[in-house]
Amino acid sequence: MGMEIERKFLLKNDDWRPLGTPVRYAQGYLATDSERTVRVRIAGTKAFLTIKGLSKGFSRKEFEYAIPVDEATEMLRLCAFPAIEKYRTKVLFDGKIWEIDEFEGENKGLIVAEIELNSEDETFAIPAWIGLEVTGDVRYFNSCIAQHPYKNW
Repeated sequence: MGMEIERKFLLKNDDWRPLGTPVRYAQGYLATDSERTVRVRIAGTKAFLTIKGLSKGFSRKEFEYAIPVDEATEMLRLCAFPAIEKYRTKVLFDGKIWEIDEFEGENKGLIVAEIELNSEDETFAIPAWIGLEVTGDVRYFNSCIAQHPYKNW
């Protein structure tokens, strides 16, 4: 069984920008409720279908499957809300990968960094460009951003 243990942060500055190469993402939600989300995502030249369970602390069940890009494109048309557009930059810092999402479209101006952990109590070094933690704030869940764009906050 897959498990995602993730923490989210806002950023203090742009010092992370030269540390990685951005990849374009488009993702939409086929189902969202308090117990689960079903997401379709195109990340560069690859596509995935992901099912996530209810968050408990920093953790939730996650199942992800590679799918053909042409099928993902069709699935995005089935989503209840417009697809989220963003650029993801992966940055290696102190042995951990930080994924920085810079949103476009209705969510332009929002930039969030995520780090996946092996356990909820795992310690990790925090880069100088990381700011306020927003892990527990549901507004920053991508499934929420799809329904309530950042421009309307």
